[in-house]
Amino acid sequence: MRRRPLVSALALTALTALTLGAAAPPADDDDVRADLLTAYRATVTYHSVERALADGYKPMRGCVARPEGGMGYHYVNPALNNSTDPARPSALMYEETERGKRLVGIEFFVEDRDQDVTTDDDRPTMFGQPFLGPTPGVEAGVPVHYDLHVWLYKQNPKGMFTEWNPRVRCPGSAA
Repeated sequence: MRRRPLVSALALTALTALTLGAAAPPADDDDVRADLLTAYRATVTYHSVERALADGYKPMRGCVARPEGGMGYHYVNPALNNSTDPARPSALMYEETERGKRLVGIEFFVEDRDQDVTTDDDRPTMFGQPFLGPTPGVEAGVPVHYDLHVWLYKQNPKGMFTEWNPRVRCPGSAA
């Protein structure tokens, strides 16, 4: 077997395993499965934080967690904001492990056209899912936006596209 088909088969197997039991797209939605596979193939290299840094992702604030779960550490590439290309996520999410940071998910970030949190006529969708928002930025200078979290690398019992993952932990937090 050639290496490429093996990698594709392994990626598809991994995605299938992640989506079992979670609020995942319908099993018969070929477009969603293809887009998830594209996202997986494009981001699997970012298990290396050094590779993410080399490709323009920069750390943004500390580890993010709430009682309902965590998101981990965000590494953001603002040049990829407003992309709905599954191969070009705006952010990579990591959690700390005894061996360093581990990639757990990706995030897409799209600015709200009118910067008004009371309107949502420009809400994007990806992977058959509507983005969350519009919400104000969490830091100064971050615009009103929509976002979509995709837990490609750590199963989320609440669903692959749920904002908070109860299995993601931050050092010193209960989440």
